[in-house]
Amino acid sequence: MAEFSARQVVVIAALAGALVGGAVAGAVAVVSASGNPDRPASSSGGSGSVSTAQVVRTNLTNTVQVGGSIGYGGFYAIAALRGAGGVYTWLPGPGQVIKQDQPVYSISNDPVLLLYGSVPAYRTFDVGMSDGPDVSQLTRDLITLGYGTGLPRSNHYSPATAAAVERWQSALGLPANGEIPLGEVVFESGPIRVTSVTPSAGTPVGGVGGTVLTATSTTPIVTVDLDVSEEYLVKPGDTVSVVLPDGTSTVNGRIETVGTVATCPGGSGIGAGGGASGSADGSPCESNGSGTSSAATVTVTVTLNSPPPGASMDQAPVNVNITSQTVDNVLAVPVNALLALQGGGYGVQVVTGKTSHLAAVTTGLYSDTLVQVSGSGITAGTLVEVPSS
Repeated sequence: MAEFSARQVVVIAALAGALVGGAVAGAVAVVSASGNPDRPASSSGGSGSVSTAQVVRTNLTNTVQVGGSIGYGGFYAIAALRGAGGVYTWLPGPGQVIKQDQPVYSISNDPVLLLYGSVPAYRTFDVGMSDGPDVSQLTRDLITLGYGTGLPRSNHYSPATAAAVERWQSALGLPANGEIPLGEVVFESGPIRVTSVTPSAGTPVGGVGGTVLTATSTTPIVTVDLDVSEEYLVKPGDTVSVVLPDGTSTVNGRIETVGTVATCPGGSGIGAGGGASGSADGSPCESNGSGTSSAATVTVTVTLNSPPPGASMDQAPVNVNITSQTVDNVLAVPVNALLALQGGGYGVQVVTGKTSHLAAVTTGLYSDTLVQVSGSGITAGTLVEVPSS
């Protein structure tokens, strides 16, 4: 056990700040150790009252917290597919969620319905049409909705397909003729959430191609503009935790994408990400006019493991906790148990019975409250002095 006779130590009295690169920011007080390495346990030594804590064996994680915003993934612009004629008699409102077989909008009281599929509607569905993937996704919708009993999923629009369409039309109160003219259905990949609506009820339909509304998916997604100097911390598939706008609730997620183009404030792209000083070539972004240079960022998206509680949080600010380092099965003490030695390095005041002595330790990973330590005589269960709260 090392002795530190008449050596000054700096007692870290409180954890008060970030732990960066193993450095400890906190309030400190200077005391002199006794010439005898043993002294009464829990004596103040002039540094204030103390208590004890055990050395524990545990897993430690160091995280970096970055700011982001929560919104919804995807972007859909839904255009009118009918020619001029008729008026818009019903339109959804921003924030409304539209699901399969529900109207997206209505023209002259005829609903334009949402079906699920990746191929946009571009032609009339009727017996005699050529085969195609749009027919396949229509049959899948009919089967899912319960109107395609005995109907195989096929690229071919058969009389059986027309019969299933008739059953669907009849259930909706539409003319049951087995034909779906262009403009009566909209295909999107899933439910949509309306963000804006262009026309208003009573507006005449102006013709094919005009945007009726825009929408997103209903899947919450977090977007982070990550400084390129921190890009090394993340890769697709990494797990993260997201602190929601209330500041206390958290939800777990995973990194979905990491951008490959670094962008300066204002939106100008400057090439592939990865530069250490703010851009792809290692140079910072141009001065913003105040004599300082801002860092370039890459866009990182995070998908959430479960829907966040509460009402709509479109573009609300959140914090994302990214794991930067992890160590398993190590010895650790509270950070404020460390004593910074005047000659360099750290020690802890080990309590044995009614006395304590200073023992040198080697530090490793810092977490929010604990620090990895090793040293002669430091084992799980060892008591060390810490400042009283």
